[in-house]
Amino acid sequence: MKVIFLRPLIALLIPFVLFFTVPVQAAPETYTLDPHHTYALWFVNHYGFSKVSGKFIANGSLVLDEANPQNSKVNVIINIADLATGIPEFDQHLKSKDFFDAAQFPTATFASTKVDVTGKDSATVYGTLTIHGVSKPAILNVKLNTIGMHPYTMKKSAGFSADTTIKRSDFGLGTYVPKISDEVKIDIEAEAGKAS
Repeated sequence: MKVIFLRPLIALLIPFVLFFTVPVQAAPETYTLDPHHTYALWFVNHYGFSKVSGKFIANGSLVLDEANPQNSKVNVIINIADLATGIPEFDQHLKSKDFFDAAQFPTATFASTKVDVTGKDSATVYGTLTIHGVSKPAILNVKLNTIGMHPYTMKKSAGFSADTTIKRSDFGLGTYVPKISDEVKIDIEAEAGKAS
């Protein structure tokens, strides 16, 4: 009798058990870029003799949708005052009106508009790059390095590498073109921790 009585109860419980055991797709998560480990390295050809390089530190946020990565978004802010080449006099010249004019245009930004997934751990990220008060489309080739618990911060974190090439004259930074190349190669490394 007890078994017969329990059968209807078990039948009622099965849908609830199934609901709680079926994996639920992860919701998009917001991450904060770590400015100590997020930067853009740029390279320009210097009169054909060498490549001059410099570094920008980046801040910003990332919305990462692991289940649907094409819905992910990134917003980056760069303070021009943080520009570093290792040569103080050169830094000051680049921040002057000859180039970035940091006093009038203190920040550069990148805001994504579209993500095309190109592989298991790669994507093409389209967005708007604003430098020197000029906004232009830009495309990043992005590789996901890893997602997991960061051993130092003990936060879920994501790491990325990316690259792009732009023309500085498109942003009103054409001083000394073509002797110093118009094309600027940019390599990006980024670490982001899940926001609290």
